[in-house]
Amino acid sequence: MWLFSLLAGCDPQRIAELEEGVATEADVRARFGEPVAVYDEAGGARTFEYPRQPEGHRNYMITIGADGKMSALRQVLTPANFARVLPGMDKDAVRHLLGRPAKTSVYALAPNEDWDWRFLDGTQNKVFTVSFDKAGRVVSSVAAADPRDLHQTGG
Repeated sequence: MWLFSLLAGCDPQRIAELEEGVATEADVRARFGEPVAVYDEAGGARTFEYPRQPEGHRNYMITIGADGKMSALRQVLTPANFARVLPGMDKDAVRHLLGRPAKTSVYALAPNEDWDWRFLDGTQNKVFTVSFDKAGRVVSSVAAADPRDLHQTGG
């Protein structure tokens, strides 16, 4: 876990070294390494996924335009993105929107599978949970206090 904290702590420096419209794919890979997933976008762009889960509170999506230049670098675990998770969306669409979850839970006696992402809401640690049905479609989502914090504070 210490190594992860050290790596995640370097993100602000890495981000500062990348300028939209100037940084190349090679620059992005030099700063962030190999993405865990690559998504093909309209017009020949590609989006690279750089999750900081399970212990971090951020997931980054970095878009490389058809010209080979970085066109966007965004932290995707935000209330605005959570609001875009709608009933009926499939798992691939949710993963493309939010990146790799911190945790997945499959329940033997329940029809749902839950995906959790840890995020910061101001200074409060929270978890955003998306529940999928057996067909892999969103049935519900909710943000709540991180249960790990509740156990540590006794409440």
